[in-house]
Amino acid sequence: MDRVNSMFSSTSRQGLVGDDIIICVTRELHLFFMEKHKIHNQILQSSLLSLILFIFSSVAPLSGISIPGEAHQNNDVNGTSWFEEVRVGLVLDMDSVEGKIVRSSIEMALSDFYKVNIGYKTRASVLVRNSHGEPLLALAAAVDLLQNEQVDAIIGGQSLLEAKLLGELGEKAKVPVVSVHVPSSLSLKKYSHFVQASHDPISEAKGISAFIRRLDWTSVVLVYEEDDDDWRESMQLLVEHFQENDIRIVHKSAISVSSGEDNIMEQLQKLKAAGMKIFVTHMSQHLSSQLFPCAGNLGMMGEGYAWILTARTMNHLHYTDHFVKETMEGVVGFRSYIPMSKELYNFTLRWRRSLPMEEVGPEINGLSISGIWGHDVACNLARAAEISRLPGSNVSALLGAITQSKFKGLSGDVQFVNKKLSSEKYEIVNIIGTGERRLGFWTSHGFSNRRHLSSTNELETIIWPGGTSITPKGRGLGDRRRKKLRVLVTSSNRFPRLMEVNTDPLTGVTSAKGFCIEVFETAISPFNYELEYIPWRNGSNYNNLAFAIYTQKDRYDAAVGDITITANRSFYVDFTMPFTDFGLGIVAPKDRSMWVFFKPLTPGLWLTSAAFFVLTGIIVWLIERPVNTDFQGSLSQQTGMMLWFGFSTLVFAHRESLKHNLSRFVVIIWVFAVLILTSSYTATLTSMMTIQQIRFKTNQNYVGHLYGSLIAKLVLDSSTFRASRYKGLNTSDDYARALSNRSVSYVVDEMPYLKVLLGENPTEFLMVKTQTTTNGFGFMFQKGSELVHNVSREIANLRASERMNDIEKRWFRTELPYTTEDDASNPLTLYRFRGLFMITGVSFSLALAILLILWLQENLQFLLNQWLRPVLVFLGTILGRKAENAVQMARQ
Repeated sequence: MDRVNSMFSSTSRQGLVGDDIIICVTRELHLFFMEKHKIHNQILQSSLLSLILFIFSSVAPLSGISIPGEAHQNNDVNGTSWFEEVRVGLVLDMDSVEGKIVRSSIEMALSDFYKVNIGYKTRASVLVRNSHGEPLLALAAAVDLLQNEQVDAIIGGQSLLEAKLLGELGEKAKVPVVSVHVPSSLSLKKYSHFVQASHDPISEAKGISAFIRRLDWTSVVLVYEEDDDDWRESMQLLVEHFQENDIRIVHKSAISVSSGEDNIMEQLQKLKAAGMKIFVTHMSQHLSSQLFPCAGNLGMMGEGYAWILTARTMNHLHYTDHFVKETMEGVVGFRSYIPMSKELYNFTLRWRRSLPMEEVGPEINGLSISGIWGHDVACNLARAAEISRLPGSNVSALLGAITQSKFKGLSGDVQFVNKKLSSEKYEIVNIIGTGERRLGFWTSHGFSNRRHLSSTNELETIIWPGGTSITPKGRGLGDRRRKKLRVLVTSSNRFPRLMEVNTDPLTGVTSAKGFCIEVFETAISPFNYELEYIPWRNGSNYNNLAFAIYTQKDRYDAAVGDITITANRSFYVDFTMPFTDFGLGIVAPKDRSMWVFFKPLTPGLWLTSAAFFVLTGIIVWLIERPVNTDFQGSLSQQTGMMLWFGFSTLVFAHRESLKHNLSRFVVIIWVFAVLILTSSYTATLTSMMTIQQIRFKTNQNYVGHLYGSLIAKLVLDSSTFRASRYKGLNTSDDYARALSNRSVSYVVDEMPYLKVLLGENPTEFLMVKTQTTTNGFGFMFQKGSELVHNVSREIANLRASERMNDIEKRWFRTELPYTTEDDASNPLTLYRFRGLFMITGVSFSLALAILLILWLQENLQFLLNQWLRPVLVFLGTILGRKAENAVQMARQ
């Protein structure tokens, strides 16, 4: 900006006008942006130069920046002047929601102002230009307004660079430039015609520092937006006031606005691993809406954490959607104080009704703080325009009238000190759910509660993340006085997701990570201990580990790792409550057979079902054939119809109309049976395809287990597992390899190890059985240590709040697959469906009996005439002959 400033002075001295100024301004701006953004590529330099030339050639040719002299006159039809027009240029990004809000607020404020002050001889009118968020376009728009519209003042500058460009232009044109967005900055102080109507970062920095000291925190983490030059000065003010109040910034975390979720999660994970608890966040609302969901996923929005937001976020929090706001529960923020009043309520209500829904959107229910300041600036300009046009006043009097005004606006008492709005009062807000709760206020006099603004050092109770009113304990300077806890850590590194221990060869410092470590550090963090990790190098016999803690109390305080709680170890140490699932599990490869769809039914059930399908078709054919033409025809047609109709009931696809009620009865009974069979088949097939059945009936199976594990050996020697051949494996990769190449039929191990295996290979293997044989993993402490009860309580809290599930998902990648007992996926047998087939067979027999009776009734006369009568005659003849023979024999 010094180069631009000197350029204006040089052109004035040389008397350059018109195209000479265009060339001079273009050259200087080109050099300025080359240095500012370090652009060295020749193509980019040429493109930027062309863009600047296009901007300045698009506006009216300059013959020097003209200063509005004569007031613009508005005349009626008779040519008599009745008011004097004062033109105000508005240069904002009209594509943004904020730009639309400020514009509508200013226009409505002027309309309301002149309805009240009808007798004013001046009228301020707004000429709008869209900067599209680009500083160069904002500068070009301002030049156009000054040259072609001869505006008396400009409202604009949504970024620091825009503010500097407009401030430089206003300085040369002697035109006031007012910004309602850029915070008070020392770099803008040199522009005598630049007026800042925004919040005061100096008062904010003092308030946040006093708030931190009030809570007895000695150290914080500063999380800020990396590429935000506009607010860097206000962040530096925070740093300076922290240093003055002996508040140590233990870490600075810079997050770019272009950062994705993975990058944010990675940075937050580092802060969490370092035990950071107290955070001061200085970033835009857009970036904070990405930060807090990530913090919530990492468990950093729970008990023990504290987040303080600056006005950079809080002044725009009303743009945040409800989902993001819920993740911010317990956050405390400083926001520029706007007192609620009837005037503000009525204006906001009318503003919202007058604004088209498509202009802002349904999520914006009220004015932004910048919109409220825009309203007061518009009223101030209108009042100043009237004062500056009094007899004896000149153009420069407008700036004095603006900065010397004192009145009550929507933002409260409006007053400017050194061309900056006096806005030192801040509201301290506690976010609860999707709403907010006011804790009190900060002024230069100190803190005050919501009931008495004049009373000091009073605030409402704060609800911190996790829903607790207990103030989190910070880390930092006080950590040096913490008691050191000497922790033995299992260091085999066979399952790194559970435990991974590394020792720096240069420093000799041991670091540890993994699921067990994260649970331990989370559970021990409330008790203010410094942790010293000592690797256990004596193998996987953790009985010796327990004995070492018992006998070497002067060297070790605790042990952490994949340590199972057992009765014999508890003689030497005290265990916390388990932090993993109880028992053992069995993992096997998923069945990849192409004939798996035959397995749900046994051969006997397949054959019986097929026989009943055929029998159904035959019975229906017998009943329907005499009366239904669909069941008549040639022998092949009738045979095909019998088979088709019987098997079509499997998918309920039969479309032939049945004429006889008896056949309908048969079909209903069989359809009921088919429905049960198909449902059972589907359920069993699903079970078999997702949960494999393992048979422990043969001594030929190899069983995989963790090599050297005393727990696995103890279980495998029991009578539960009948396999006699065991194979020791060392890592989860060994487990996966052995199961894939079938060198072991299944793997038996404790649940945490198997969760690692399944998390790394979710599509290859599955859990088929679990047994509560072991007690899970626990942390070892010296006998009688008070930390046993404290850490156990914290583990219980982790489980109750589901934070333990979040930790498991982070390390094991997936949830445990569904498990079942041995007989859950047994094939369906004929014996289990004997009742169903009995009912069906009885129904079929009854139908056949009724059919026979009906047939006999219909054909009784025919049978008597065609069959019974000849038989009777024949019998009568035979009997008659025998009678005659008997008579003759008697006579003889």
